[in-house]
Amino acid sequence: MAEKALMSSGTRRLVLWISAPVVAFVLVGGLLGQTLPRDTTYQQLKIFEDVVRLISTNYVDTADMDRVMGGAMIGLADSLDPDSAYLSADEVKRIESGAPLPAGDVGLDLTRQYYLRVVAARDGSPAARAGLRTGDYVRAIGDRPTRYMSAFEGMRALRGVPGSTISLTVFRGNAIDPRVIELTREVPPAAEVTSRMAATDIGYVRVAAVSARTASQVAAEVANLRKQGAATLIVDVRRTSGGVLAGGLDMARLFVTGGALAVRESQGAGRETIDAGPGAGAIALPTLLLVDTGTSGAAEVFASALAGNGRAELVGEQTLGRTAEQRLIRLPDGSGLWLTTARYLTPAGEPLHEKGLQPTVAVDQPLVDFGQTPPTADPVLDAAIERLALRKAA
Repeated sequence: MAEKALMSSGTRRLVLWISAPVVAFVLVGGLLGQTLPRDTTYQQLKIFEDVVRLISTNYVDTADMDRVMGGAMIGLADSLDPDSAYLSADEVKRIESGAPLPAGDVGLDLTRQYYLRVVAARDGSPAARAGLRTGDYVRAIGDRPTRYMSAFEGMRALRGVPGSTISLTVFRGNAIDPRVIELTREVPPAAEVTSRMAATDIGYVRVAAVSARTASQVAAEVANLRKQGAATLIVDVRRTSGGVLAGGLDMARLFVTGGALAVRESQGAGRETIDAGPGAGAIALPTLLLVDTGTSGAAEVFASALAGNGRAELVGEQTLGRTAEQRLIRLPDGSGLWLTTARYLTPAGEPLHEKGLQPTVAVDQPLVDFGQTPPTADPVLDAAIERLALRKAA
């Protein structure tokens, strides 16, 4: 009681000012149906108030409370999942302005795991040409450490004017031996899908990215392969991450004739089954999918739809398990939350987000150290071709 009495009216005002965004955070949680039980919520807020008071009255220096509060809010969002983030008022203004991001990019998709971590490097991108791979850690972007940088912020920091450069401090496996890699930003190519004949009657389709136009590109490439004699297909979605989730469902509709493609789950709407709909299943060729730990987002929803409907087997590695949606929620002080508000499940309603898909035929990708030339052989593709040959022989 004596210690509480030491709290001046000025300190009380400071605590109230500092606590306001946290209260807003809790209120947002309430709107989403995610708030704690009332007694627990008040107890946690009381502890937070005590921490702020103790910092303001006992810390050896005069604390920068803006910095303290910013760190607290970042920590709240960071504790949820790798893709949720606390955004400053300036970041919210930039998003709400609707101004497009700069056209130049380096071709990386990032998530958060202590530092920022590479999910995948797009085919032919500056990052891919520099040898960046799934699982690499980005310790710094330019002169900014990523230890307290959200994936949302990191992805935006990679964008810039085409032709401009950005340096990344990267390590692979060994944190004491980082590499500084300089990348020149480029405009990503419009073509997201390529194809070729992998064998006499096997067509190979590579999907490097997923957008609203990808399904039509896949349909065109498959039609061309059929003219060349393709009787079976291998669709490669390794290192295919991010993208428009609806685009992955559109791709799935090309292969699945009917039934559920996925289940979308959110706090407000519960579970919503997404069906293939009429006219689906235009591509009837037997199909295998190549997947790995870089397969996430729209490509992972696509793979789940085909595997869950018995339309394709998966060959390669377990997928990442990153199939959630985020949206911006503005807070009263102008800051905001980039918050995960929905996730996708398999067609049977089983967990997919944060779990991933297990391949039918497991094949590990070869490990390559920095500076090593990647092997020309592709054991995952070879395993898929062998699998199709065994099917044909049976």
